[in-house]
Amino acid sequence: FFFVLFFQTQISPREGWQVYSSAQDPDGRCICTVVAPEQNLCSRDAKSKQLRQLLEKVQNMSQSIEVLNLRTQRDFQYVQKMETQMKGLRSKFRQIEEDRKNLLTRHFQDLKEKMDELQPLIPVLEQYKTDARLITQFKEEIRNLTGTLTTIQHEIGAFDYEELHQRVLGLETRLRDCMKKLTCGKLMKITGPVTIKASGPRFGAWMTDPIASEKNNRVWYMEGFTTSKIVREYKSMADFVTGAESRTYTLPVKWAGTSHLVYNGSLYFNKYQSNIIIKYSFGTGKILAQRSLDNAGFNNVYPYTWGGYSDIDLMADEFGLWAVYATNQNAGNIVISQLRQDTLEVLKSWSTGYPKRSAGESFMICGTLYVTNNHLTGAKVYYSYSTKSSTYEYMDIPFHNQYFHISMLDYNARDRALYAWNNGHQVLFNVTLFHIIKTDSDV
Repeated sequence: FFFVLFFQTQISPREGWQVYSSAQDPDGRCICTVVAPEQNLCSRDAKSKQLRQLLEKVQNMSQSIEVLNLRTQRDFQYVQKMETQMKGLRSKFRQIEEDRKNLLTRHFQDLKEKMDELQPLIPVLEQYKTDARLITQFKEEIRNLTGTLTTIQHEIGAFDYEELHQRVLGLETRLRDCMKKLTCGKLMKITGPVTIKASGPRFGAWMTDPIASEKNNRVWYMEGFTTSKIVREYKSMADFVTGAESRTYTLPVKWAGTSHLVYNGSLYFNKYQSNIIIKYSFGTGKILAQRSLDNAGFNNVYPYTWGGYSDIDLMADEFGLWAVYATNQNAGNIVISQLRQDTLEVLKSWSTGYPKRSAGESFMICGTLYVTNNHLTGAKVYYSYSTKSSTYEYMDIPFHNQYFHISMLDYNARDRALYAWNNGHQVLFNVTLFHIIKTDSDV
């Protein structure tokens, strides 16, 4: 998933951290460069001062390489690798403190090798970064830093390893804080699709749990829009592709439409021929909660353009659970309601001016509803409504409807992708979000 970064203010390096440029690599990862504030260090011998300067460079360079995209398994494995390296560094520093005379040379070599691992990132930056001068400076900085490490390796002296250890811990904290700032943004682009599998009838739904743990990659699969009670579960995306079911659930009632949701281990769906929402626990096999949406149309009164009893659309984003539907009181236009996860109580509702029957599909990202103009070839995101500002906007974001008929389109905040059922094909769309990053001093 691609993220386009925008920076609002200029901050002096003496005042706070500043993200001042960004990039995208070929795999969609977002890379930003951070200028660190100046720090006053106690002067010691020349070699100690040289190491402190080097550590500041390493910190600034590390801040410049932040992987902000976890949408694919490869990205996730890359983050895991970097996290493992962080833990490995901490372990090595403890070993140096215990026996630094014997281990010092080898650990400095490890640091040099890790800097060498950053070298392949330079061509990626050169391909996508518009600021060629910054790229050249970045490349020169890594080259100089690698050379300095080589020099210090041959001139081992007394250095403050505890200080180095604390700086690494601080860097790790700042990396995590930066990741948290990039959880939300405005939809700018939809790319794909990536076809995961071709199975089932023309209509259906498939999904993963957006707030499950990173190791939990179960997939749920539901065919049709009125005639079935069967939910199929797969332990992983790979099992889903091969058709290796791990479990089958029989719901106590039939569902309506294809706009179901798995959230925190429970299935949320619209009961057939009613405006009742049901929360069903996969763990206990029982209904945990059910509640009717007041005045919500049902039974193909206010469906999407493709029909299929899609009157009530349940979805989730970074802010929780939502229901999208239409009422007579709002003249058949879309109503957005935020729901309590446990009781399904409506916390707040917003009435829009977009006719539900003119919408192809819709999905929520960061509290904003995005609506497509139809479900066939040529479909695009045409309208959005922000629940934060209670304002709407007309848009023109096309996407490729490869198999000509979409009957389910939902956003998954964990994967930062759109899951779609496209004429018997289960596909994924990548999304590009526009971000504004603020430093602590902006708050």
